[in-house]
Amino acid sequence: MPSTMTLTDLAKKMADIDIANLSTHTEGGNIAARPMSNNGQVEYDGTSYYFSYGEARVVSDIQADPKVALTFQGQHYFYVAVEGQARLITDKAAMREHWTEDLNRWFKQGLDTPGLTMIQIDATRIHYWDGEEDGEVKL
Repeated sequence: MPSTMTLTDLAKKMADIDIANLSTHTEGGNIAARPMSNNGQVEYDGTSYYFSYGEARVVSDIQADPKVALTFQGQHYFYVAVEGQARLITDKAAMREHWTEDLNRWFKQGLDTPGLTMIQIDATRIHYWDGEEDGEVKL
């Protein structure tokens, strides 16, 4: 059955999902996954932004291989799987556009946190499951 969900429809269903699972390729070809805050109430347009410390494994994994995956779990059997390309950004002006006060919980010095790195993930493929319906959202 062809997908009936548009990116706008998908964004509405994803609005209340706060945590995404970000998977990267590690040294030796293994896969590492970790929860990342989606900062809740984010209007999804195919690009996601997350913050990390520059010395974190997620950053070194992306430096070695920028192909990543995101998974989201919503309510009532709603799931989203995203394949994408990640970029690492350290420019404070760019980070400021996506910073929310909630992030101060993890980064006590805010945008001045040493090594602060923003991870931008541009989706290349999005698949969803919504109860008994599933499909791909065209980008």
